[in-house]
Amino acid sequence: MIEVKKVESKKDLKKFIMLPWKIYKEDPNWVPPLISDVKKLLDRNHHPFHKHAEVEYFLAYKDGEVVGRIAAFVNFRHNEYWKEKTGFFGFFESINDKEVSRALFEKAEEFLREKEMDRMRGPMNFSTNETCGLLYKGFNSPPVIEYTYNPRYYIDLFEDYGMGIVRFLYAYRLTKDNPIPEKLKRVAEYRLKKIPVRKVNIKKIRQEIENFKIIYNEAWGKNWGFVPLTDEEIEHIAKELKPVLDTNIVFFAEIDGEPAGASLSLPDFNQILKYANGRLFPFGLIKLLIHRKDIYRLRTYAMGVREKYRLRGIEALLIYKTIQEGIKHGYKEADMGWILDNNYQMNRILLDLGAERYKEFAVYEKEF
Repeated sequence: MIEVKKVESKKDLKKFIMLPWKIYKEDPNWVPPLISDVKKLLDRNHHPFHKHAEVEYFLAYKDGEVVGRIAAFVNFRHNEYWKEKTGFFGFFESINDKEVSRALFEKAEEFLREKEMDRMRGPMNFSTNETCGLLYKGFNSPPVIEYTYNPRYYIDLFEDYGMGIVRFLYAYRLTKDNPIPEKLKRVAEYRLKKIPVRKVNIKKIRQEIENFKIIYNEAWGKNWGFVPLTDEEIEHIAKELKPVLDTNIVFFAEIDGEPAGASLSLPDFNQILKYANGRLFPFGLIKLLIHRKDIYRLRTYAMGVREKYRLRGIEALLIYKTIQEGIKHGYKEADMGWILDNNYQMNRILLDLGAERYKEFAVYEKEF
């Protein structure tokens, strides 16, 4: 018998957080998240997302044992921005049992119908500003920092419930062995004389955060699923990223002293996070420090150009500087993603660079 219950106690929440250790026990590619980070993300009193959303967490039990989980929520800012009545689900995990997954999806749908939503979309953890999408292709390697990961059988569980793919998200890989095309080199070096690209100034971090907010909310404003970040969310992201930031791979492009575009890349801490097994203490932090030198990959987490400054090659300049400085500072590989499947310009730029599209993530939707 399958029973789905609402998470109502700290004990329930702990079960919710720890379930992935059961699901991925035999999966060598899974990277355990830091338990403390997951707690903060789910905490309605801590994470700023909860100030403009209504969230509920559920656990599935089979014969008294926890076998699945899901979150269902209404993101009021998303629906206000897009003039929709879309409900969301995320943090989905399940054993390979369609009865379990159906029960979880039914509970999420029930919650969203009660909130008068027209459709259910996901997985979102919690929005496109965080991790999202179901891994659809590229199961042969571990996830890069801030990517989702799941067993292949989740695709069957989603589609069994009658959900269809509404959007693909693409991830590209470049290595130091990919020579930058000579034409791009020449164009980039010429354009850099006219459009300066500089590294982030950590001494003026308050102003840099403001610059990034301006670029982010304008550059991504028309992207599918985008929701503008609040000041509080920007502050939260900056605080969370600060410990893993490498200022050598964060860039701003400026025109006449005004922020025009930005590129934020991060060292792929997932390469060493597996050693901590979800806990910094008592020994996880020591293990991370010991293995810090093993990080050889970066992920370009966010890159955008304000609309009025587009069609000037700024995207290519930011990619060029990221590759150039990344190699200079010891990175051998770069993940450029994710990119929306309908972002034809950025997909074309990366393919022209010789990047390999090595992972795909799917966002599903079911209308009620």
